[in-house]
Amino acid sequence: MNFFSQVLRSSTKKQLWEPPSSSQQPKPPEEEVQCVNVLIVGAGSRGKCYSQYAVHFPNRMKVVGVADPRLCTRDDFKITHSIDDDKIFEDWRDAAAKEKFADAVIIATPDRLHKDPAVAFARKQYHIFLEKPMAVTPEDCSEIVSVCKENGVLLVVGHVMRYHPVSREIKALVDSGVIGDIVHIQHMEPVGDWHFAHSFVRGNWRKEDESTFSLLAKSCHDIDLICFWTGKKRCMKVSSFGTLSHFTRENKPKDASSRCMDCSAEEKCPFSAKKIYLKRAEQGLFSWPVSVVCSNGVYDIESLTDALKTGPYGRCVYECDNDVVTNQVVNMEFEGGVTAAFTMMAFTQALGVRTTAIYGTKGELNCLGNGPIRVFDFLTRKETEYPPRMPAFIPLGLMAHGGADYCIMENFISAVANNDPSRILSGPDETLRSHLLVFEAERSRKESTVVHLSNDNPV
Repeated sequence: MNFFSQVLRSSTKKQLWEPPSSSQQPKPPEEEVQCVNVLIVGAGSRGKCYSQYAVHFPNRMKVVGVADPRLCTRDDFKITHSIDDDKIFEDWRDAAAKEKFADAVIIATPDRLHKDPAVAFARKQYHIFLEKPMAVTPEDCSEIVSVCKENGVLLVVGHVMRYHPVSREIKALVDSGVIGDIVHIQHMEPVGDWHFAHSFVRGNWRKEDESTFSLLAKSCHDIDLICFWTGKKRCMKVSSFGTLSHFTRENKPKDASSRCMDCSAEEKCPFSAKKIYLKRAEQGLFSWPVSVVCSNGVYDIESLTDALKTGPYGRCVYECDNDVVTNQVVNMEFEGGVTAAFTMMAFTQALGVRTTAIYGTKGELNCLGNGPIRVFDFLTRKETEYPPRMPAFIPLGLMAHGGADYCIMENFISAVANNDPSRILSGPDETLRSHLLVFEAERSRKESTVVHLSNDNPV
């Protein structure tokens, strides 16, 4: 019986997690002694998202500086966070050259611009929150980890899904032995058809040499989760297959033009920029992804229309310069014969609603999106439902990834305020391990080979 059939069955409900002890959970805001001062480097979509924590919890976090090349973005941060003029920078290097003026830095620059600021600010003794991926080469990832360790600073990488209550509940269930020993993990990330067109065909992650390959950019979250759930078992072998499908010039309709705003085939195209952006704006929705298109900071129909007529997000998806794959599978074998299979798929109705199945010697675990998690016991032939323990309050600006954005910020700020590395679930060693596995998976795909991982190259 498959998972979707099991969802329809009646099940018992059980909460696995007990409330964490005081040493495991962040202290309530009123008990927090130190307000953490933060510098934002890269104030785009992700940088702005993380900065929202300071808006909702001003006694816990204060944004005291911003570095971003866009004037409109710097002005927005200045007003929102009351930042002093001498702490506003067009180039992050100018911020790094000053005497240290914050406790931590959130680095959310484009993927290829992660390594240099991470290394520079770690050497200045800033605690680091680094958006994923860490960097776009194994060597740069290793250097970031090494410098952070040498300088004794906390490093949190934006693997927000590790902090999601569902992911942590799955980890707790697996570690409790409720399904016995893990035999196989099957995990999938549905990217979403229009989301892939937005980010990986028209957008910033469309070309590997300008950003990175799509498995690293989009799904390093998911390889990291598999490593999280398997614990200390080392991956021994990996293979991967993937391709760029559909979004190519060969598939362009004969009567289509190069831009959606004046295209006779637009009404029949599911990836039309009019459908993805303009329809949302006409309903008054100027948040992501429309906010990305209106890069000048003016959010109205006129500005959006101009951007679609001239900018990258109004291009025909069949005439872009994209080269990253739309679909990829990764097969892994861990110590003890544990296997795992991951699928990244662009062409899905769902957007980011991950599906997970973990098969053990005593039972089977299944979860769709935000749960609940269902465990079938082979001995009793009964199914138990485990609802994850969600936060009581998640601010609107931190609700992305099912609220995981809020959870990771809560842990990061608490870790810095209390100088407590135990609150970091995605620290340097864990993140380097999963990143190296992603790089090896991509090598397998490009070389059409099974990569055997030696003791000299552990992941």
